Amino acid sequence: MSFSIIKAGLLDTIQDPGRPGYGNWGIGPGGAMDRYAAEVGNLLVGNGKQEAVIEIHFPGPQILFEQNTLIAITGADFSPTVNDQGIPRWQPVVIRKNTILHFPAHVQGARCYISVHGGFCMQKWLNSFSTNLKAAAGGWHGRALKKGDELPFAENTIYFAGLLREDRDFETLPWRVNIEKLYRHPHEIGFVPGHEWKHLSPLSQTRFLQENFLIHPSSDRMGYQLKGAPLDIEGAGEQVSSAVSCGTVQLLPNRQLIVLMADHQTTGGYPRVAHVISAHLPKLAQLRPSDCVKFRMMDMATAEDLLAAQHKELHILQRACLDHLNELVC
Repeated sequence: MSFSIIKAGLLDTIQDPGRPGYGNWGIGPGGAMDRYAAEVGNLLVGNGKQEAVIEIHFPGPQILFEQNTLIAITGADFSPTVNDQGIPRWQPVVIRKNTILHFPAHVQGARCYISVHGGFCMQKWLNSFSTNLKAAAGGWHGRALKKGDELPFAENTIYFAGLLREDRDFETLPWRVNIEKLYRHPHEIGFVPGHEWKHLSPLSQTRFLQENFLIHPSSDRMGYQLKGAPLDIEGAGEQVSSAVSCGTVQLLPNRQLIVLMADHQTTGGYPRVAHVISAHLPKLAQLRPSDCVKFRMMDMATAEDLLAAQHKELHILQRACLDHLNELVC
């Protein structure tokens, strides 16, 4: 069973939560930019959180389904349609075979995710399905999806045809996720001070906390370059390259900031003035070029509490979705 790419999008890649643990080889974790959206999509269709998904940027692809399939679309709103009929996001949908999924209009957000019941059938590279474009490894032949690709997925464990009415190309299943709280105030991004925060001049610290920063058009999956008031380091001296992670905020020689994202390098020599808290990385991943970022300082305890609450919600969601699917089978 599979579906076919009949028209490629701007950048469609296979992703999962990433491949941590290979930084000593110079290989970053990569993975989905909005990991929360990718994991929720998998849970909605009864998968584990680690299954592969398709990460889509606008303009998105056109996909022909060659089998009745249960999918979920999460993340950004690109107005998904099946045979030109709108379908919901953040909710499981049964798609009839020989129908076409399309994304005709951008509404909000930067990336959306397609999850398929059972997951995709492909080989892992270093324990992950995620596409590493620079290494041309992982994902689907180490590259973005293109026209003519046929992506196989696991055999269905549920008879989805029985859930489709004769006159319908899709059927929406009656459970969904409320993501209003997580993505609320999308431009407010929490951070904890980095190792070199104390070396920022007092004026620069004030600017960091009070100014808005614009995401530069040259930003990508490796990092968001920010344009704003120039910042200065005092008395830090020569910097030694040190480990960095997704969310590390560095001050560049041009006195502007960059936020490292999913495809970041493993080490960096620029001052690490801040770290975006993990619970706010999904919000940051859905911002686009020319969107603004307003940083808000938090203490470590608050950051940990927010992340723990997010993990707890995912655990509850996983149990609930499995129960709903089991009810359908019975």
